Formats: sequence, structure tokens, C-alpha cells
Amino acid sequence: MSHSTKIDFIYLSEPDMIRAGVTDMPACVDTMEEMFGLLYHGDYRMAGSNNDSHGAMVTFPEESPFPTMPKPTADRRMMAMPAYLGGNFCTAGVKWYGSNIANREKGLPRSILMFTLSDADTGAPLAHMSANLLSAYRTGAIPGVGARHLARRDARVVGLMGPGVMGKTTLAAFMAVRPQIDTLKIKGRGAKNLDLFISWVKETFPQITTIQVVTEIEELVRGSDIVTYCNSGEVGDPEKYPLVKREWVKPGAFLAMPALCNIDEGMEQPDVRKVVDNTGLYHAWFEEVPKPAHKHIPIIGVKFMDMIAEGKMQAEQLEDIGKIIAGDAAGRENDEEIIIMSVGGMPVEDVAWGTMVYRNALKNDIGVKLNLWETPALR
Repeated sequence: MSHSTKIDFIYLSEPDMIRAGVTDMPACVDTMEEMFGLLYHGDYRMAGSNNDSHGAMVTFPEESPFPTMPKPTADRRMMAMPAYLGGNFCTAGVKWYGSNIANREKGLPRSILMFTLSDADTGAPLAHMSANLLSAYRTGAIPGVGARHLARRDARVVGLMGPGVMGKTTLAAFMAVRPQIDTLKIKGRGAKNLDLFISWVKETFPQITTIQVVTEIEELVRGSDIVTYCNSGEVGDPEKYPLVKREWVKPGAFLAMPALCNIDEGMEQPDVRKVVDNTGLYHAWFEEVPKPAHKHIPIIGVKFMDMIAEGKMQAEQLEDIGKIIAGDAAGRENDEEIIIMSVGGMPVEDVAWGTMVYRNALKNDIGVKLNLWETPALR
């Protein structure tokens, strides 16, 4: 039996990705929900000893004898994030994550990302694609999945901190699942970013008729049905992470946190439901860094792991969104409960959305076809 050794793949630039549907947020939310079902049933693999690692990151020393070695500046990441996802996907992939907050001084985004999608059997490349939008939309879609199951059905007011890329995609996901939202409270650092964000909101979601710029986090949180922190900042001191105080939070609020966040003792109490996007991810993170882990990884789910280790919370109180989606655990149970969800980000999300975009590209003849080889020179 003969087999062709020829391997072709496609390259998808950012404009190609847009043409192939990477910015279709309702479809992305649905894809992320399907992905969570596979996670819950175990039909996936990521890196690390428990197959749940976020990825492998290169770190740099504070002082180096090599003048050309990068410095450990804020948001400095050089990271490989591999994963396999089964089900309707049955593909593997790896995202290369290069990030430095100083990029903004050069007119570049903080993060510059690429994603390679591979055949899960042979490992051969299927596509090499620009991944900034891929990553942004899959990240924003996760709070949308959470809101679909955990926000009140009559939610109308969103409080959002961080008028950047993550803020845009997170708001887009909320609008996809709760289209009756008509009020936005927003907090940002500079007038320029706020003005650009507000213009985007007015153009993209004209049903949001009330937009209020606030200067204090308390004002952002109070009265909001859905709250999200999408800001970037320095990691290392949880006391400086943006805080949520229980007294600010409206009964029935849903909080989705994909960025730096801390909570007060009131929010630590067991009547505040605590949900994560994948319990195994937080176990992997907790094992990989010194303690307290929240000092090194500012995601609120890592704070939950510290709380468990310190005896402030029982492990069984930590809920997994996949279990809720599968129907093996309750979603929102009443209009008064407060629910906070941690969003950590996982490479299986890139594999899921990257696979769908790739299939759309093939169907619509989008992208540049490239040849790896007709026959490999060495076998």
C-alpha cells in the first residue's frame, strides 16, 4: 500500500483570519462551550505531568552578564502553549506567545502571537496562522460562556475595567449571550483609550444606550449585573491587584475575571460561588510556582488555590464550568447568588477555535498554500 509523502499546509495572515471568521464571536462562544464539554469528559491533553499545564515559559534573570539578553520587563513572556483536543476537532496545535508591555512604545501590540495547527496522528502541519485575533476572541468568549450559564437572564448593566483588546472581546461575548445589555460602566487609565473604546462600543453595539466612565473601582462594581476586570499590570504584590469588595457587589451579580484580581474576606465566604474554567489548570499552576501562588500568577483562581491550601476554603467548593455545562452541576440557582468565575486561558481554546477557522479557510479557499516537502530529504 503506497502513501504520499507530500505535505502541504496553509498560511493565514491576520486579514485571512478575519475573512475566515475569526471575529465571529457568537460562533466562538458556541465553540468554547463545546470545548468545555470535551474537557469535562477528558478528551483533551495539554502539557505538564497532569496534562493541564498552561504551557512552558522562558524566564529571564534580573541581572545578566549578556547585554543582549532580554530583561524581565512587565508582561515579558516567551511561551509555548501546546494542546490536543478530541471530539469534533481531533487536532493538535501550539501557540507561540511573545509578549512585552514595552512593545506599545514601538506601536506594536503587547503580545505578538502565532499558532500552528497540526494533524493529531502524523504531527504534520495543517496551518500556520496569525494568532492575535484567535487568542483575543477565544479569551473573550470564555466569560461569555460563563455569562450564558451563570449571569442573570435579565442582566443589563456591565462594569468593565480595561478598555483594550480583552475588554472588547469580553464585552462582545457578553452581548452574544445577553443581548438585552444596555448599560456599560467603564474604567480605564487614559482618555485616548477610553475615547477609542467608547467609539467602538457605539459603532458595534448601538443597543448600549448608556455609557458611563468611572474613576473608582467601587463605582464600577456597584449596581453592575456583570463585572469583568480586563486590565494589565505588574505581577508580584496581590495587595496591588484590582480588588473586589463584597460590600460593593450587587446581589445576583456575575463576575468574570480574565486578568489581575484580588478579593476581600467578604468575597472569600462560602456563599459566594467560585467557578474556574478548568480545575486541573489551577492545580498545575499551583504546583509550578512558589507559594503563595497568587503572588506569581495574578488570576483569581490561583487565589482560590491558596485559600484551599490555607484552610480558608474546601476543595469541593471550587466549581468547574465544564461540569455545569455538562449538566452534572447546577448553573445559576437563584437571582440573588453571587458568582465569581476565574478565566485562566488554555491552549485547548486555541486548538478549538483555530480548527474552526482553518476549516472555514479551506472551505472558502482562503490563505496561501505552502509546501513543506514532496518527499523528506531525511527519513
